[in-house]
Amino acid sequence: MLSSSTQFHSVSKKYGINILLCSCLILLIASIGILASVPPVSRDALTHHLAIPKLYIKHGGIYEIPHAKWSYYPMNLDLVYMIPLYFGNDIIPKFIHFAFALFTGWLIFSYLRRRTELFYAIIGAILFLSLPIIVKLSITVYVDLGLIFFSFAALIYLLQWLENDFRWRPLVASAVCCGLAIGTKYNGLIGLFILILFIAFIYSRSATPMVVNQAKSVFFSAVFMLIALVVFSPWAIRNYKWTDNPIYPLYNSWFNSDQAEPHKASLTESDTDPNDDVTEGIDNSKGRWNHFAVRKIIFNEKWWQIILIPVRIFFQGRDDQPKYFDGRLNPILFFLPFFAFINLGDDSSHLKSEKKIFLAYAVLFIIFAFLQRDMRIRYIGPAIPPLAILSMFGLRKIVDFIQNRFARLPKRIYLCFLGALLLFFFGLNLSYLSQQYRMMEPVRYLKGEIQRDAYIAKYRPEYAAIRFANQNLPHSATILGIFLGNRSYYSDLEMRFDFNTFILKAFRQKKTDYQILANFQNMGITHLLIRYDLFNSWVENNFDDTEKQRFRYFFNDHTSLIYAKNGHGLYRLESFNR
Repeated sequence: MLSSSTQFHSVSKKYGINILLCSCLILLIASIGILASVPPVSRDALTHHLAIPKLYIKHGGIYEIPHAKWSYYPMNLDLVYMIPLYFGNDIIPKFIHFAFALFTGWLIFSYLRRRTELFYAIIGAILFLSLPIIVKLSITVYVDLGLIFFSFAALIYLLQWLENDFRWRPLVASAVCCGLAIGTKYNGLIGLFILILFIAFIYSRSATPMVVNQAKSVFFSAVFMLIALVVFSPWAIRNYKWTDNPIYPLYNSWFNSDQAEPHKASLTESDTDPNDDVTEGIDNSKGRWNHFAVRKIIFNEKWWQIILIPVRIFFQGRDDQPKYFDGRLNPILFFLPFFAFINLGDDSSHLKSEKKIFLAYAVLFIIFAFLQRDMRIRYIGPAIPPLAILSMFGLRKIVDFIQNRFARLPKRIYLCFLGALLLFFFGLNLSYLSQQYRMMEPVRYLKGEIQRDAYIAKYRPEYAAIRFANQNLPHSATILGIFLGNRSYYSDLEMRFDFNTFILKAFRQKKTDYQILANFQNMGITHLLIRYDLFNSWVENNFDDTEKQRFRYFFNDHTSLIYAKNGHGLYRLESFNR
C-alpha cells in the first residue's frame, strides 16, 4: 500500500509539473503574439519581405526589379505574405512567420515525446520558442523561421528514412521539404549539401555488399537532390530567364563571367545588410575585402577571436550590432549538448545515430555559414532545433546521473542546484522577452494610446517625410532615397536606392551640374529623400573641400526643400529640359 501511494504521489507530482510547464508554454506563445501585434518596422520587412510583394500587387504580378538585388531571392513565404497585403493588412504576415516557429516547436516536441518523457518534450519546445533570436524573428516579417522549419522537417524525415529501412516515402518528403527551404531562402542550399552528404554516408555504411551500397547511396543522393531542385526550380527558372544565373545574385561571376560584379555573393547571402543605411555610400566596387578582413580591419578583432566566432555566437550576441552577430542565442545551447553523449552505450543504436546526425548537422551548418559570410545569428537558424534537442538529451543524462548515483539528500541538493541553473538560463530568455516589451510597447498600441502613424514614425524617422510625399507628390514622382537603408515599403511612390549610380559616381567623375540633372531626368528621378546625419558625415569623410563646395552649390541651385522632419529632408529636383 505504501509503495502504491508513493508511486501515485510521484505520478501526481509529474503531472502537476507538466501542467505548469504547459501553462508556461501557452503564456510564452501569447506573450510573443502580443509583441507581434504592432505595425512592421523591422528593416528587412520594409526593404524586402513586404516591399517587394507590395510592388507585385501594385504591378499585378511578379516582374523584374533590376535595381533591387534582393528581389531576385527566392520568395516562397513572401508570396504567402501577399495574401494579407492584398487585403490591406501588414500585421498578419508577422503571425504567418511566427506560425513557422510554432510548427518547428511542435516538431521538437513530437520528436522528444517519442524519445524521452513528456517533461523534456515540453521544456524543449519552451527552450526553442523562448530563445532571443526566435522571439525576435517571431515578431518580425522575415523568412528565417520558414527556412528553419523546412530545413528541420527535412532532417526529421531523413531520420525516419533511416529508421524505416530506407523506404522511399520519407526520403521524398525530406527532399520536398529541403526544396521548400531553398525556395524560402538561399541558405537552404547549405542544408541541401549537408543532407546529400548524410544520405550517401548513411546508406553506404548500412549493409553489404559494399560496392552495391555505394552505388545505391549515390543513386539515393541524386534522387534527393533532383527532387529538391525541382521543388526550388520555379525561382531558378525565373532568375535564369532574367539574369542567366539560376541563383542570382549568388556566384554571378560563375554564370556571367563577362559581367563586372561588385562582389561575389555567398551561400549565406543575407536579405539585406542591417547596416546598409550606414554603408550604402561606400564604394566597394573592387571587392577587395572579404568578411574576415572586415572583422580584422573594421571590428579590430584578432585572428583567434575570428576563429572562435562559431563559439562566440552562443555568448556575445547583440541585436542590431553586426560586430556581435545581430542577434542573441543562449549559452545553454552550447553546454548541454555535450552531456547528451555521456554514457552513449546506454542508448539504442537508432538514438545513437540520431544524436550524431543532429550534432554533425548543427556543426557543419554553423561552419559553412561562418566560412561563407560575416556571421549573423539568423544565418545559422537551421542549426538551432538540433541543438535544442541535444540540449534536452543532455539535461536528461544529467538528471539520470544524479538520480542513479546519489542518495536522497544529496540527490535533492544536486537537483535543486541543476534547477537553479536552468532557471538562470531560461531567465536570460525571459529577460530578453521583457526587454522587447519595453522597446516595442505593444500594449500601448493595442490599447489605442498611440496611433499607427505615430507608432511607425517612432521607430522609422523617415516615415513622416514618406507619408508627406504619399499625400502631396504626384503619382508619377520617383524618389531617390539616400541613407535610408533601402526601406521603401511605406512609400506609395516609386523609390530608388542605387546611390552610387546617381550621386557618388557623378561627383567622382567631375560631371557638371546639368549633366547630373540630365542623368536624374533620364532615370526618372524627381525627388531626393535624405537622412541628414549620415549624408553629411559621408560627404565630410569622402570628399575634398572643392567637391564639398560643389555639393553645396548643387543643392542650393538645383533642388528645393519641400519637407523636413526627424532628421530627414525631402527635396524636389529642378527640371532640366535641354
